[in-house]
Amino acid sequence: MLNKVLENVSTIAIGGHIRPDGDCVGSCVGLGQYIRENYNDKTVDIYLKDIPESFHFLNGTETILESVDNEEKIYDLFISLDCGDTDRLEYSKPLFVKAKHTFCVDHHISNIGFAEVNHIVPEASSTSELVYGLLDEEKISKNVAEALYLGIVHDTGVFQYSCAGPETFRVAAKLLEKGIDAPKIIEETFYAKSYAQNLVMGRALMESILFLNGTGIASFIRKDVMEFYGVGPKDLEGIVSQLRITEGVEVAVFMYELRQNEFKVSLRSKEKVDVSRIAQYFGGGGHKKAAGFTMTGTPFDVLNNLSKQIEVQMEKLEKTQEQ
Repeated sequence: MLNKVLENVSTIAIGGHIRPDGDCVGSCVGLGQYIRENYNDKTVDIYLKDIPESFHFLNGTETILESVDNEEKIYDLFISLDCGDTDRLEYSKPLFVKAKHTFCVDHHISNIGFAEVNHIVPEASSTSELVYGLLDEEKISKNVAEALYLGIVHDTGVFQYSCAGPETFRVAAKLLEKGIDAPKIIEETFYAKSYAQNLVMGRALMESILFLNGTGIASFIRKDVMEFYGVGPKDLEGIVSQLRITEGVEVAVFMYELRQNEFKVSLRSKEKVDVSRIAQYFGGGGHKKAAGFTMTGTPFDVLNNLSKQIEVQMEKLEKTQEQ
């Protein structure tokens, strides 16, 4: 598919979603490097903003463009990766709209296929896994393998989430054969936390509350608390996953304040609840067991609205099981 998509194009833009996570960065950088290494007749620009510092070891991150110098620029092809809709491309959206051709690779169930050519597989563990499937395995370098492995590691929670299927492990094994240092990638990009990150996570856990008879757990961090600890949104990753592993909990909710009484909400579930449906209800999106959205109101307003939707879904599941 990739060869066909790249036919007759010379200039390529690659973009991912706002607040890029490991899968977004890994898939964008991995594909960008692969094209640069194997298609000498093409130029590639990668558009991502504010990638985590721990990802900067990836070869190719030094070329990432965090702003658009010329919104009137017309690329032959814009490739959207790990992005559920064009709005989440944020500052690179004008380039997508103006591009002569567009291609989307994604695994978000909420993606409706907004590009000219779409490769959307909700069952895949990650967009990085899907990108691997588009490449010629023999032409994948160690640099490309590092990026794709990082992406898979982050979207599977180091292979512990149910989205990691047999194909995920097969792809990971092939990437390991390229000579990458897997333990280092996992330790330094997934587990390593600064002292401030540990403090704010501890506070979020300490102030968490149970709801829906202990099947839900929630916590939030206000903007002034983030400023006190000197942390930003990127430093809060992992908190919702830590909440999720609480015994007896089915759904975990973590929110942080973007501006006064406007919260970015992250949802995680274990087995039963499809949090992507809940996120879509509130204008967001994601996957069955990991999703998010933005909502205005106090933390308790947000949780009250959320708990109603979670309860509705759980009641439907209980009725189905009784039949």
